[in-house]
Amino acid sequence: MALPVRDQLRYWGIALAVFFVMLWAMGGVILPFLVGGAMAYFLDPLADRLTKMGMSRVTATSVITLVAVMILVLLILAVIPTLVNQLSGLVAKAPEYSQRLQGFLVERFPDLQDSTSVIRQTMAKIGTAIQSKGAELAEGVLASILSVLNAVVFLLVVPVVAFYLLLDWDRMIARIDSLLPRDHAPVVRRLGREIDDVLSAFVRGQLSVCLAMGIYYAVALMAAGLQFGLVVGAIAGTITFIPYVGALVGGALAIGLALFQFWGEWFSVGLVVAIFAAGQFIEGNILTPKMVGESVGLHPVWLLFALSAFGTVFGFVGMLVAVPVAASIGVLTRFAIAQYQQSLLYQGVAGREAAGAGAPQDAPGEEQA
Repeated sequence: MALPVRDQLRYWGIALAVFFVMLWAMGGVILPFLVGGAMAYFLDPLADRLTKMGMSRVTATSVITLVAVMILVLLILAVIPTLVNQLSGLVAKAPEYSQRLQGFLVERFPDLQDSTSVIRQTMAKIGTAIQSKGAELAEGVLASILSVLNAVVFLLVVPVVAFYLLLDWDRMIARIDSLLPRDHAPVVRRLGREIDDVLSAFVRGQLSVCLAMGIYYAVALMAAGLQFGLVVGAIAGTITFIPYVGALVGGALAIGLALFQFWGEWFSVGLVVAIFAAGQFIEGNILTPKMVGESVGLHPVWLLFALSAFGTVFGFVGMLVAVPVAASIGVLTRFAIAQYQQSLLYQGVAGREAAGAGAPQDAPGEEQA
């Protein structure tokens, strides 16, 4: 006999409270395990595919881990220093760009020559503010990254955790399945599959889209000669998961920089515009439908709220678990709404009677096929 609903809610509520308390109290300790688990979850389909091709699970996991470590080392040695240098250069050139913009506007709008003009005074302060605040922001972001995701975590702990989790992923899932309450196992499995579908579509798919678009924008803009193409590509690729925002923000930044750098060379400016137009077409018509799908069930506004809320309460660890928790809450909410719509509370007596009267009945004397 199943436990009463009140007791079940009590036990599940206690388990949820324990989870959030552990997340808050042990955030720094469990960080490498969360990162390793995320990497293992992201790479599990690749390991399954290699296993189907004839590799053993150990061989497939070893190959994936080796390639991932090589890519990470390559990024640390080649890409990240260039990205930091370009970001610092962009911040340093902010006052110059502000002065050139001011000169352009004064030339087009002579009324701005008045030194007491509020617009002119405001624009004169923009460059200095961006330079000071931008430098502080860049230093703060770099300091946070280095303090949270230090070299030991990336080079030692995370790869080891990811390797063993990826190696035993299928056995862990089978073990968890064997511990499910028998009365609720079918429903829990169905909800688990729905959550996995959402995470697979959004996390694996959208992360692949962000990476592909970031590489495309960075390579294309640097090939076009844009001075800070790597920074613009990284920004545009990072926020691609928000529909249209990545292209708009990255496009506005790239076109603005192109106007300052290539003023008068309209072919180069048009090339930058064409790069983002082509990128938007590729993302919207090829990459996103193929990798993410049309129905993910994770609204961008809900995702941003989850990232903000969990990041504020639990810090960087909260941001890591925000997407899985948001996806789980979304699936559970849709399940709860479906249950509510089938209940007597929603349908009422009249609705139940109408549903019963509308059910098909066999005519007298007819045999069922």
